[in-house]
Amino acid sequence: MTKLVSRRKFLTGATALSLLAGCESRPAGAFLNLMRGWNERVEGLLFSPNRVAPELPESAATDEEDFPVYFISTAMPQAPANWSLKVGGLVDHPMVLTLDELHAMPSTEMRVRHHCVEGWSAVAAWRGVRLSEVARRVGIDPRVRYVEFRSFDAGYWSGWDLASAMHPQTLLAYGMNDHPLTAEHGAPLRLYSAVKLGYKNVKYLTEVNFLPNKVGGYWEDQGYEWFGGV
Repeated sequence: MTKLVSRRKFLTGATALSLLAGCESRPAGAFLNLMRGWNERVEGLLFSPNRVAPELPESAATDEEDFPVYFISTAMPQAPANWSLKVGGLVDHPMVLTLDELHAMPSTEMRVRHHCVEGWSAVAAWRGVRLSEVARRVGIDPRVRYVEFRSFDAGYWSGWDLASAMHPQTLLAYGMNDHPLTAEHGAPLRLYSAVKLGYKNVKYLTEVNFLPNKVGGYWEDQGYEWFGGV
């Protein structure tokens, strides 16, 4: 049976830093905010666009029913009948892409290990189009430094640094384990990257916006680490 991760379980499995932030005193809060900023800067410096997660053999794959499922809405989100992906922000050619149009773009597949902030990991194969390919087509402005991802899952969203978003293992994924993405895992389209923790990989995707200024995110605005790198 597929593992459904509740909001309560997700919160209790957060990092110690996030847990402390929920009951901190004012001096402790200032210290934790300072440490969060320090961690983010260090992660950014350590990140390399040339470092890729290892591709794993099929034998390493996690049984799909054992791959945990998580969403914010009170019921599993279902794609609207007229679903499309809006790509905008500081770009030369804003686009609204259908799933068929995304399928027509060059596709990439990778089988990698997924890492959750709770501490568990699982392996699956993901298929989709590199976000860098979409960025190339819309023509991003030189001032762009960040990317915002939004979904139809109760307004879930996340902000990324541009370098991570343009990583070759960052996909707009429409397939999982040789079949179309299911609602449990973010259908019809989700963000998936081998270089970010699970909460950064926005499911049920509806918008991608290329921006000059840093934005937060659903969990990031509640104290979770912003960079969220693996």
